[in-house]
Amino acid sequence: MVETVVAPAAGISPRLPFWTFPEPELLQSLQCNKDGLTTAVAKRRLAQYGANSDVQAKSDSLLRDILRRLLEPLSLMLLAAGIVSIATGDIIGGLIIVAILSVSIGLDTFQEGHAAKAADVLRKSVALKAEVKRNGAFEQVDVEQVVPGDIVRVRAGDIIPGDGLIIEAAAFTANEAALTGEPYPVEKRLGPVSGTTAGEASNALFRGSVAQTGEAIALVVGTGANTIFGKAAASLAQDVTPSPFQRDLRQYGLVVARLTLVLVVLVLTARILLGEPLLGSLLFSVALAVGLTPELLPMITTVTLSRGAMRMASRKVIVKRLASIHDLGAMSVLCTDKTGTLTSAEIKLAKSLDPGGSDDPRAGRLAAIGAFLGGDRGSLDTALMEGTPEAASGWLLLGRHTFDFSRRSGSVLVDGPEGRLLIVKGAPEAVVQLCSRQRIGRETAPSTNETRAAAMVRIRSLAESGLRAIVVASRPWQGAARNVETTDETDLVFEGICAFADPPKATAAAAIARLAKAGITLKILSGDDPVVVKHLAGLVGLRAETVLSGADIAEMSDDALTVQVRSIDSFGRLAPDQKSRIVRALQARGSIVGFLGDGINDAPALRTADIGLSVAGATGVAQATADMILLASDLGVIADGVEEGRRTFANILKYIRMGASSNFGNMLSMAVAAIVLPFLPMLPVQILLNNLLYDLSEIGIPFDSVRPEGVARPQIWDMKGLLRFAAIMGPLSSLFDFLTFGGLIWILRATPEEFQTTWFLESMATQILVIFLIRTNGRPWKDKPHVTLTITALLALFAAMAIPFTPVGTWFGFVAPSAPALIMIFSIVVTYLIAVELVKPWAIKTSHWLIEKRGAHHNRVNSR
Repeated sequence: MVETVVAPAAGISPRLPFWTFPEPELLQSLQCNKDGLTTAVAKRRLAQYGANSDVQAKSDSLLRDILRRLLEPLSLMLLAAGIVSIATGDIIGGLIIVAILSVSIGLDTFQEGHAAKAADVLRKSVALKAEVKRNGAFEQVDVEQVVPGDIVRVRAGDIIPGDGLIIEAAAFTANEAALTGEPYPVEKRLGPVSGTTAGEASNALFRGSVAQTGEAIALVVGTGANTIFGKAAASLAQDVTPSPFQRDLRQYGLVVARLTLVLVVLVLTARILLGEPLLGSLLFSVALAVGLTPELLPMITTVTLSRGAMRMASRKVIVKRLASIHDLGAMSVLCTDKTGTLTSAEIKLAKSLDPGGSDDPRAGRLAAIGAFLGGDRGSLDTALMEGTPEAASGWLLLGRHTFDFSRRSGSVLVDGPEGRLLIVKGAPEAVVQLCSRQRIGRETAPSTNETRAAAMVRIRSLAESGLRAIVVASRPWQGAARNVETTDETDLVFEGICAFADPPKATAAAAIARLAKAGITLKILSGDDPVVVKHLAGLVGLRAETVLSGADIAEMSDDALTVQVRSIDSFGRLAPDQKSRIVRALQARGSIVGFLGDGINDAPALRTADIGLSVAGATGVAQATADMILLASDLGVIADGVEEGRRTFANILKYIRMGASSNFGNMLSMAVAAIVLPFLPMLPVQILLNNLLYDLSEIGIPFDSVRPEGVARPQIWDMKGLLRFAAIMGPLSSLFDFLTFGGLIWILRATPEEFQTTWFLESMATQILVIFLIRTNGRPWKDKPHVTLTITALLALFAAMAIPFTPVGTWFGFVAPSAPALIMIFSIVVTYLIAVELVKPWAIKTSHWLIEKRGAHHNRVNSR
């Protein structure tokens, strides 16, 4: 629905669009007439309604962008850990943490700097000048100065400056594909319209659409933000809700922060109550907090996503927002317009039929002669010429009667192999009535009411098959050559029917099947006729029993729409805001929703969706709003991108799992030991070294391979599953730590230095070697790691094992361990790795019901 500035003044219900009201009523409401406004009145209205431009997108400064990212829970925790580390003497370790955080925030800010450009691209794409009637005469004014009540004139090639009601039209068509999704030129004419969707408004012009043929004069009713075009721009100025990846990363950061705070406070309180020195206890608690903090997560995330972006570029996908790679992999529903994605967006001549419905090239050939010699070069004429490229050979134009929407036909007088011939083509209901005979082979027979009715039934059947039809007629011309008059277009011979199609791409059905296999449901959200959408849905393998129209959706509450979108895959005659409503309804059901669009009318839905996708040939606003741009307008490219997104997220999840098991387990062991032992189980500097070496061992994760089942279904952050994994693997790690403690204290009678060194070695060996087990859901000897991960892990392990035996070890308080201690470590590590491999299948079991919980969470986020 398009709101108008005149409804309140006229006492008209604001629920009805302006094109449903009579012209006199609108003129009265706007207090104007067909002579236009005076300069003084126009100036006052400009002050009242504002400039005919769009709301500018909110643009944060660079500093605000950086602060917004820095205030995320995980970033704050890392910053605090770095500052405390520096303050307590670990300057190098603290600087490393701060540097990692700075690089991650910097890359993220640089990669996502496109958002502020979206509304500006939309604003600049509108006409710069408009022809407006002021003081009784037409004159050129800046488009920003057009106001409600102005009378504007638009001609072929002009960009329409405002939403308005047609008061005069001559053979006028407009290209509204970017606004409504309709691929054909739309006829615009005088006359009342009862339909409430923009696609049905044949008596209205819309800002941002392009005049294709003829000329029209219109009464401007809406300008600026009060237009379909303006609403699209306004949607870009709204605050963007966090993406699924951002929400989940924030939730993970909060969980880690809470666990860290609880553990550190408990340990610090217990040691103080036990009479331990305050400074030593504080330093140990700080080291414990740093050990629990996943300081490498920003770097691992950024590098992994950046590597994914480069791989996706090789698959013809340009990534504008790094986090969208994960969101694409998590996507469970893809909404797409049909034109240019499911279809080729190129009108083709599909059939040339005789009056009886049989294939016959004559109708197509005659129509192509008219197109070549006297057509308007619109999309239908272009299809005719391409379908029969040699049709006009040997024919000469003698006269013509241009296409007129009052009679809905056009004609040419030609001379050629069949002699002088009048060829008429146009709307079936108009041309059929002009025919007194119809062709049957080489002969003709009388045309009756019954044969004309049968022809219209045949044409309706073609429409239900997704085809648009015109009728072609002719008659021999007697007399001298001259321009054709309307009175000449009588006593015609019905030659046949030309049917046109915007055919589905050859790859569409296979790509949809591939997406379905990957767990992604496709839904068509189109501005085109529901009959055409239904036919296309059937051709590409979607459910086509029911197609909801924009008019249907306008009558539904949000709750009712949420129920309907579960079982319906196809939607037609949608306004831009209705596409956004459908996306929100799907999100309310817990779906991660992607939207693929290329027009101005798609901008609000692109912004609302969790992942916005556009194509290289899309309008500037669609490209600016999208998170990714497809260099090839093919659903197969999206399927490739989904696979890459899931592979990328799988590697990020590996780091999370490793931290959840190793870090949590070791820190839990330290916390318990710090309370029960008369000395620290590991010195603060040793904890920080342990943490640094473990992080270095994981640098190769972004390069690791992923098993096929890891990319087979949509992937989401299963926070319950992660906590389950940590709750199983963490205590399992601690169990073997406690065995190590017992062996060192009761069997080997180790000194505090020997205890700390031996446990450091055992801790490093278990943490690093377990990487090769928990990086995969399968058996590690069948699913080998990438060579980069193998090298980084083994180098870190070698460094950890070697340090206590070098002079450097004394800097950290290490002593060379005894042979019995090394044998004990080896036995415990091997037993631990066997236990992990046995327990792993149970620990990584996922929770499918979390998808429903995600939906509830999504509702809460949107409601805020």
